[in-house]
This record gives sequence, structure tokens and C-alpha cells, in this order.
Amino acid sequence: MSTAAAAGVPETAAEVRERRWLATTAADVPAEGSVRAWWAQTRPLTGRQVLVFVRDVPTLLQSLIFPALSMLMFKVVLGDAIGSATGQNSAYGTVPLVILVGAMFGSIASAMRLNLERSTGLLARLYVLPINRAADLSSRVFSELTRILMTTVVLLAVGHLIGFRFTQGVGPAIGLVLVALAYGAAFSTLTLALAVNAKPGAPLVPYLGLVSSVLMFFNSGFSPVSAYPTWLQPIVENQPMTPAIEAMRALAAGGPLTESLVKVTIWTVLILGLSIYPALRGYRKAARER
Repeated sequence: MSTAAAAGVPETAAEVRERRWLATTAADVPAEGSVRAWWAQTRPLTGRQVLVFVRDVPTLLQSLIFPALSMLMFKVVLGDAIGSATGQNSAYGTVPLVILVGAMFGSIASAMRLNLERSTGLLARLYVLPINRAADLSSRVFSELTRILMTTVVLLAVGHLIGFRFTQGVGPAIGLVLVALAYGAAFSTLTLALAVNAKPGAPLVPYLGLVSSVLMFFNSGFSPVSAYPTWLQPIVENQPMTPAIEAMRALAAGGPLTESLVKVTIWTVLILGLSIYPALRGYRKAARER
């Protein structure tokens, strides 16, 4: 009831419309902790993250241009040697490898941006807004999936130039993209958990870059597992990148698929299971620092 109505003064038509609009608007606003609020607020925050990524030239270069150039360089320098050793076009190993590398290094750049927002107090400002507490955190994961999808499409287009082809049909092609998204989601969630739990100023990025570089050079994308020393073969065969590369290779060119998909699923579930709770807890702690 308006002040005029409470005083016994008849409401004007404008006041009636305003009162009804306010009542309708209040009824439409979901509760802060509801799933509806989480979804409604995650969408614009995801859009914000994607815009930041597109406008951040260094991150864009690291996620798109550098992997594309690396793919071309690997093909020129190592293509013939790998093709002679495996009997298969090296593009079927190089393209999946570089897609996964692009997902990993893009996630590291996102971790750097998160630490910057943490140091400037942006996380704290987002945390005290009347929005669902999980919206900003989940928007970062969704924006990472969007970035990985964009990167995968671009790198597949570049891969087409060096001989990469989908020979198994549309379904397996979609499956290849889903494998890249699953791997990228697990790695980005792990990176996010490490970023929000690390102390300000900790050398997180060099350590992540080192781990990513080791994984990048010890997998089946460069050469078959049998080409590595015997003692190293079990490690190379079962580290997270190798089954993802083998699954993507099989989905594109054919070959055994079940074992690789099972390993990818196990790694994805394991990494997500170990990362989600620390990410949620660390984000809450990081947002309350300022």
C-alpha cells in the first residue's frame, strides 16, 4: 500500500501502476540461494568472462595463435619422422595434442586473471552482491568451456590445412570435441582450485606451466608409446593426455576406442572430484580476504 492510500488519499493511476509493477518485479526476483537465481545470474557473468577473454590480447594469443603456430611447426619439423615411425599421418596425433595444450595454457592464463581480480578486490565486491554465491565461480567454468570450444574449432580448421580429416562421420567428430571439453573442464577446475587456494604472490603459473610442459612432451601425440624407454612407457600410456589423444585419434581416423574413453572418463571424474570442493572452499576464502 502506498503512503497516499495509507493516509486516506486516493491513489492516482500512475501510483497504482507503479505499485503493481513493484509487486510484480519483487515476485519475479528469485531467492538468492535458488537454482533459478544461480542460472539467471551465471549467464551474464559467463558473458562477462568471455568478453574479458576476447579483449585480453595476450590470453587470446596464448590460447589460439600460439597453439596454431605450434601445430604448423610440429608438422613441418617432426611430421615426416613421426609418419615414418607410425605409418599414419602425424596430424592425427599433433592436432589432438595441440588442442589439449591450448586448453591447458588457456586455463593457466585464466588463473592469472583470477589472481589479478583477487588482488584488486573484484572478487570481494562480487561476493557481497545480492547474487547466488556460486554464480561467479560457475561462470568461470562455463566461460572456460566456451573458450575451449572456440579454441578446438579454430585448431581443427588449422589442422585441416595439414591433413587432419574426420573419416568416421559426424557423431565421432562431435565426440572428439566432447573429449576435448571434458579434459579441458577437468584441467580448468583443477587450475581454478589451485589459484584460489594459493597464497597471493605464490609462483603458481610457473609450476603449472612446468607440469603442462612435461605432459606435453611425454605422451603419444609426438610418437607412439612403444618408442619411449621401457621404464617410462607405463607413465606415458596412463598420464591424462595420452588416453585423451588416443580417443580423439580413434574418433577422427578410426581404431580402438573403448579403453581410451574409459581412461579419459576416470581421469576426468577423478580430477573433478578432487578439485570441486577445494575450488568452492578456496573461492569463498579468497573472496573474503578484502
